[in-house]
Amino acid sequence: MIHVRDVVMRLSSGGRAVTVLDGVSLDVARGECVAVTGPSGSGKSTLLGLLAGLDTPSAGHVVVDGVDLGRLGEDALARFRRDRVGFVFQSYHLIPTLTAVENVAVPLELAGARDARTRAAALLAEVGLGARGHHYPVQLSGGEQQRVALARAVSREPGLLLADEPTGNLDSATGAAIIDLLLRLNRERGSTLVLVTHDPALAAQADRQVALRDGRVVAAAPSPV
Repeated sequence: MIHVRDVVMRLSSGGRAVTVLDGVSLDVARGECVAVTGPSGSGKSTLLGLLAGLDTPSAGHVVVDGVDLGRLGEDALARFRRDRVGFVFQSYHLIPTLTAVENVAVPLELAGARDARTRAAALLAEVGLGARGHHYPVQLSGGEQQRVALARAVSREPGLLLADEPTGNLDSATGAAIIDLLLRLNRERGSTLVLVTHDPALAAQADRQVALRDGRVVAAAPSPV
């Protein structure tokens, strides 16, 4: 599903070039769940952004589901993200002026689905928020907002689901519930999941853990059973 080879990512900071990723290579099988771990500043979120086609590497190749992202223009990348990638962020990224059901319906409406609202309501019910569809994000708890974000991310049944610190803003009990929900939704839909986390409990539930340090892969091993 994912083929990353010799990827380098350099950014400009204070007038000098900073290497965020330094020769990263990684393969992820279709249907696999991989946790990317490492200290802050190790390049985890940057790697996720490259897999989503949100950024372009300074060198190397990123191929997702047979598509070489480096060969796509902005319009094609936008279509790729719309059709093949679901993204869950630490800070939810819900649209504050839309209700929960409207937030979930957005990707479906952009794809031209005529039954977007009906499908969005069904997804909210699936994540335990069937009675909260008419509430705005500010009226929801952090855990509820992340449930809405999860429903939105899987609404188009993408082949690749990316999650960047999905429990980072939640207390331990709520975070554990979100972990269970994320893994269940991914398993039921048969998608590939790559998640960035500092949470050992979440990382341990992945099929494999990949550790980054200073922009390099320093370890890659199956999670302990």
